[in-house]
Amino acid sequence: MIKNFINKKNIAILLIIMSGVICGITVGFFLALTHDLPQIRSLEDFRPSAITRIYSSDRVLLAELFVEKRDPVPLKVIPEYLKKAIVATEDRNFYNHSGVDLKGIARAIIKDIWAGKFVEGASTITQQLAKTLFLNPKKTLVRKLKEAFLAFHMERRYTKDEILELYLNQVYFGSGAYGVESAARIFFGKSVKDLTLAECSLVSAMPKAPSRYSPFVNRELAIKRRNTVLKQMLDTGIINETGFNKALNEPLNLSEKNKNSLKAPYFVEYVKEFLENIIGSSRLYKGSLTVYTTLSYELQEAAENAIAKGLSDLESRMKQQGIINPDPQSALIALDIQSGEILSMIGGKDFYKSPYNRATVARRQPGSAFKPIIYAHAIERGFTQNMMILDAPVAFKGRKEGEEWRPENFYKNYQGEITLRKALALSKNIPAVRLIEMLGPSSVAQFGYKLGIESTLSPNLSLALGTSEVTLLELTSVYSVFPNKGESIKPYGVMEVIDHNGRIVWRVKPKKRAVMSRTDSAIMTDMLMGVVKEGTGRKARVIKRPVGGKTGTTDKFKDAFFIGFSPSIATGVWVGQDKSTTLGEWETGARAALPIWIKFMEKALADKPFQYFDIPDDVLHVHIDPFSGLVANAESPNAVAALFKKGTEPREYHSP
Repeated sequence: MIKNFINKKNIAILLIIMSGVICGITVGFFLALTHDLPQIRSLEDFRPSAITRIYSSDRVLLAELFVEKRDPVPLKVIPEYLKKAIVATEDRNFYNHSGVDLKGIARAIIKDIWAGKFVEGASTITQQLAKTLFLNPKKTLVRKLKEAFLAFHMERRYTKDEILELYLNQVYFGSGAYGVESAARIFFGKSVKDLTLAECSLVSAMPKAPSRYSPFVNRELAIKRRNTVLKQMLDTGIINETGFNKALNEPLNLSEKNKNSLKAPYFVEYVKEFLENIIGSSRLYKGSLTVYTTLSYELQEAAENAIAKGLSDLESRMKQQGIINPDPQSALIALDIQSGEILSMIGGKDFYKSPYNRATVARRQPGSAFKPIIYAHAIERGFTQNMMILDAPVAFKGRKEGEEWRPENFYKNYQGEITLRKALALSKNIPAVRLIEMLGPSSVAQFGYKLGIESTLSPNLSLALGTSEVTLLELTSVYSVFPNKGESIKPYGVMEVIDHNGRIVWRVKPKKRAVMSRTDSAIMTDMLMGVVKEGTGRKARVIKRPVGGKTGTTDKFKDAFFIGFSPSIATGVWVGQDKSTTLGEWETGARAALPIWIKFMEKALADKPFQYFDIPDDVLHVHIDPFSGLVANAESPNAVAALFKKGTEPREYHSP
């Protein structure tokens, strides 16, 4: 009995010790979790914030970012539509939970586990309000626990309406707008109390992804998101069918306040969106940072002038053709080939009329500008420039029984057997389709991804004609691989971010990958030089330096491209209309886009030393006949100098 008592006593002591340890760990964890939490009252403070400055690489001030100091507005002056829309879109159970939506958290945890990462946050309005106190935008378990603790604490201190009022006056709405009053004035140039239903819906759509849904970043996506919110309001009975239809058709009338206050506005918005995702919007707008970018303001001005001249000339031609209300747009991207730095970015002809970035966001069919990807894959697979391919009408089986697909050359003329070099130089469609059939569409698509394409490429034969939509930035980045010895570098616009004490907040680490051999990329560069010397890019011969590139034109002259490069700069130009209507008869890449490219590159290369493209030791130039592919006398008028890997060069001579 004594032994049993001693055992029970020992067990009791052990349980007490374990309980103490567990309590100690719990208290310790709680203290560690909460010791650095801010005071809840700080949520109510509206302090003047410092200015973040964005500079070009040549130290021109591009923009100053800050939060305008405005008085918070009381809940009673905020439109009911805006308050109800926010609750409907951000937290439908707002008036029923105590700060944390446990069901939402359980659902989010399941989705996060399934995805293997944070994909859904399940943040209530109260949690989102708490989150504004944290500068670190990364989704971590510790931050979520702190967020939940603050939310519970806030729910005990404030009423639901007080929390909603704090939220509406503090949360970030995109483009530097903190709080609904600031959002209303920045986006619409009016007080929040004067917003229409449609405008309330757009503002309430922002908190979910401010940098993505801002109408100054992506007008079309903002309208789409606004309409989604309107549908939610209709489904929850906040508005009726009449109000829904009226708001759905209301045009987006954005404020033009501070017009021309930004230099390189498309690029600045691109940088802002990037930094909001990297360091958080609060720190970006309130942190007194200095941002050094890659943009050359000298080249940016050259790009703006080139596009203004090119579009003016094009619009005159469109009017002469009788095109009603022509509204051509253009985009330009220039990259430093060896570093991946974005040197210039134009997303459209007038940012303040249309902030939609056609260089980085818009996806358009590249037409023949996609063909170099196919030819580069062929070179990688051992094909040579002088390989013969048939340029003649052909029919392919369709998906359905009895269906046929009959691709045609752009000018509907055919030359029989010609070399790969000649087929690319003249931008022949049939040889490109035959080539992709030999290589396999899926293989070409995978090679495109390897080179840097991120948009979806449909693995079918029509991919040879550039039917899969891509961004101009992607395509220009791909072309920069060829003169860069086969190395792909993901383009970037920010070099580093410095805080007010001179400490580095963030610095770029370029993402580089070898995607082609040095030899194959040199041969591909040589083929694209052939496009300028012998093909559709002949106009570029006015640049008395080594350059290469490729034209692109889509059906009915809807899109015109020229993507090209020197040994140091790769530049892509797109011209088209937002409604995907024709630019006019014969407005090809060579006519509509190439002149812009030439004007820009002439300025960009004017002060640069003369450079040649890379020539590895294991290649050699051989003069060939462009039609037979056989060795030709260098003095022959038709002879072209083509690059071959040693051992693959032709040896048989062409007989005139």
